[in-house]
Amino acid sequence: MSPSRRRAELRMDQPLDRGRIRGPSYDPEQWGRLSERIARFIGSWRFIAWMTVVIVAWLLWNIFAPEDLKPDPYPFIFLTLLLSLQASYAAPLILLAQNRQSDRDKVQYLEDREMTDRLVADTEYLAREIAALRVALGEVATRDYLRAELRDLADEIAERLTDEQRSRTQGDGPSIGA
Repeated sequence: MSPSRRRAELRMDQPLDRGRIRGPSYDPEQWGRLSERIARFIGSWRFIAWMTVVIVAWLLWNIFAPEDLKPDPYPFIFLTLLLSLQASYAAPLILLAQNRQSDRDKVQYLEDREMTDRLVADTEYLAREIAALRVALGEVATRDYLRAELRDLADEIAERLTDEQRSRTQGDGPSIGA
């Protein structure tokens, strides 16, 4: 840093910035993704198969190899240590992955709840609109009502015509021809 720039930063009329000591920073999201990938692998059948192959090979080598080439003889203390070390790292990684999944589930739950609230509001609005339409349609003539009225009118006209024809044929018959 140049001396003139440094002098500009150290002004006497402004207090110094006394914040926390800045250490190395990391991206928690990136570490979270890594922990999820590791936890996903540890929880897979592929990992179990590989772990089984390695343990069986370790046991077979330490049982059947010549004495001077056995790194871990019978009580297999080093194998136990390695498995404990693997478990001690796997447990926190799995917990990290579960925490991230529960955070995602919580966000999804809140989004689903908002969607449900909107759907309920829309459904209630539509129910009110349908009720209003039913009330309005109660005052409007329906097709069945019109058909019944037209049928009644047609029957009434037919009766009048038959009555008129009967009255003409009974009493007015000679006067029509005259």
